[in-house]
Order: sequence, then structure tokens, then C-alpha cells
Amino acid sequence: MFGFFKKSVEPAPEGQAGNEPAPAPTLSWRERLKAGLARTRAQLGGKLKAIFSRGKVDEELLEELEALLLTSDVGLEATYHLLEELKERTRRDRIETPEGIQKALSDALHDLLLPLEQPLDVSTHRPYIIMIAGVNGAGKTTSIGKLAKHFQAQGLSVLLAAGDTFRAAAREQLQTWGERNNVTVISQESGDPAAVIFDAISAAKARGIDIVLADTAGRLPTQLHLMEEIAKVRRVIQKADPTGPHETLLVLDANFGQNALAQVKAFDKAVNVTGLVVTKLDGTAKGGVIAAIARQCPKPIRYIGVGEGIDDLRPFIARDFVDAIFD
Repeated sequence: MFGFFKKSVEPAPEGQAGNEPAPAPTLSWRERLKAGLARTRAQLGGKLKAIFSRGKVDEELLEELEALLLTSDVGLEATYHLLEELKERTRRDRIETPEGIQKALSDALHDLLLPLEQPLDVSTHRPYIIMIAGVNGAGKTTSIGKLAKHFQAQGLSVLLAAGDTFRAAAREQLQTWGERNNVTVISQESGDPAAVIFDAISAAKARGIDIVLADTAGRLPTQLHLMEEIAKVRRVIQKADPTGPHETLLVLDANFGQNALAQVKAFDKAVNVTGLVVTKLDGTAKGGVIAAIARQCPKPIRYIGVGEGIDDLRPFIARDFVDAIFD
């Protein structure tokens, strides 16, 4: 078992002050989530009260609500679904107050997102191999470091595979995470990323490691030759362990908005995406894209990120997410 207890003043890899004590009192995860979703709440939740103030669901309200949802990157399909749900719920339950209408929309959004709330179960295999993909800049390597810390907090041992051999900075960043958390990182100066990951899986088996987090090079869905290479990585993982990869996580930057949908579809075609990590929700007003994902390309959202801190990546809980937008 690798040690993971570190001083609280240990710097985080990206952008955190190095020697400042943690602020007190410590905010709960729900409070941090609400703070992180402030921009989305201002864009969506804050304007809903004005729209619902008339206390009845009529054509004018529906038109205003449609425009608001679309500008919040909820997407056409999810927007129309939510509008129909709102009309049905208010008619069925005879809702005629602003608070009641907002609750009806909140409940409809929660029901839409709830199927995406599927926590990752890593107890089914050992080592449990998680392949991680995404475009450059989505926060992929940083998310790997945070996931390593998350699993270590559960008492699990972790090994990192630096499969992004195209970008030296990616290897260095992963090495920094590994040193900070006392996690072994398997890497090469150059070479075949699939070979690096194959070696990492072999090492994990020999050492009795619980979790392998396999990084891959960032790429755009339009870069077909690179998409084929990531498909090759998946095939090599299956050679190292016929049951793997046990999870293929796609890291999405919430700032991408509707473009995130295209990424899910393209990566799913190449490597069979089984779960999502949605990052940078604290830096965007486009948190509504999660509703678009739920309606158009539903994949379990395993984790969401609302900050740069090492503990700012947590499992997705639909009710917490919706409450953070509407409250």
C-alpha cells in the first residue's frame, strides 16, 4: 500500500498557493459545489425567478424559459423535454405559484439527470484498469492526479501509466502528481503509449496494485489517425488483461458546451466510453450541458470537478447538482 498522508500545505499541481493554510471553516462539498456552480446558477437559476413570477405556465413563460435553457447550453432535445415535463406537472398538480413552478422544473431536471448518477465500482477486478481519454486542455492529467488521491482516501493502492508520450509536459505533470501522492508512475521518455500502459498493467499485477490509471494523449475527434491510436491502446490493454479496460473515462471541459456532445460520440465510437468526468464547472455558465448529455448521449457521469483543489473532484450526485443551480 502506498502512503498518502501529506501535509495540508502541500501545493496542488495547478494554480494553488503553495504555503497558505487551508481556509477555515472548511466548506462542505455541497457548499463548494454551490459556489462552483455560481455562474451557471446566475445564468439559469437566478433568471428563473423572474420568469416564474407570474405564477402560471402560459405560452409567454414557455417561450422565455426555452430561450433561457438554450442559452445555458441545455440543448434542443433536453429543453423541449423539460418544457413538456413542466407543462404536464403543473397541469397535473394544478401548480399556480412561482415557487411551485420552479420546484416542478427542478424535479424534472433531477429526473432527467438521475440515470447519469452511477458511482464507479472498482471492486470487481484487481487491478482495476481505468483508461482515461480527452482532448488537450480538458483537464485530463489533472483529473488523473485527483482520482489517484480519491482512491487512496478509500485505502486503495494506485499506479499511474503515463501513456501520453507525445507531450513531455504531460509526463512531467503526472510525475509531479505521483511524487506528491507517493504513487508509482510508469513512463518512458518516448515510444509507444500502448507499450507504456502494457508495462504498467504488468507491474500492477506483480505488485498487487488495486487501481491502474492509464493516461492517453489528448486529441481532437477530427484527428482520425490519433483516434485510431487510442483504439490501439484499448486493444493492447485487452492483451495485457482480457477483462480490461474495466472503465473508459472521457474527461470533458464544461466550457466546451454543446461541443462536448460531439466529443462523447466520437470517443465512444473509438474506445467505447463507459463514464464521464466533467471538469471546470466552476469556470463556466454552461453547466446545463449535463442535461444535454443526459438527453442526447447518456453516459454515466462518474465525477464532476468544481475547482483546482485536490479534493474538488467528487462523484456526481444529481440532487446536489440540481439544488446547487436552483437554490
